[in-house]
Amino acid sequence: MSNLIPLPDAEAQCRQLAELIRPQLAKNPALVGIFSGGAWIAERLKQLLGLSEEIGLIDVSFYRDDFSAKGLHPQCRPTVIPFDVEGRHIILVDDVLYTGRTTRAAINELFDYGRPAAVELAVLADRGGRELPVAATWGAWEVTLEAGQNLVLARDDHGQLAWRLENA
Repeated sequence: MSNLIPLPDAEAQCRQLAELIRPQLAKNPALVGIFSGGAWIAERLKQLLGLSEEIGLIDVSFYRDDFSAKGLHPQCRPTVIPFDVEGRHIILVDDVLYTGRTTRAAINELFDYGRPAAVELAVLADRGGRELPVAATWGAWEVTLEAGQNLVLARDDHGQLAWRLENA
């Protein structure tokens, strides 16, 4: 039987992440969320930081290095970048950092829109297990999971974010 880990309050983690990012506002960063959890967090960060600019949204389905093995995800959404990426300070937002492959795919897609001045990564959870040299600039929680466990961010009907643990 697997050990249950206590799951933190995802809304409190968003507030913590906002405070970590707040000193960067002088650089006029643009937020880009990775579907779906990262998009939800980017929306929340926009509110918490009082940003007026719309956030960017990235679906990395076509940029995954395992696309040929996995195929198209049935919930593929269009990428929307409503600002000029060229020379911009970008904060890429995701829910869980694991192997680094999703982050790599998001950066590849982001560069299709221009060459940013900098790209930094903000995540709610870092579960280790990297396969690529990717690290979060800001993270709210480092967690170790057992083999076969997945951390999933969910959003309820009222827009509240919460973690759940699933067995693969």
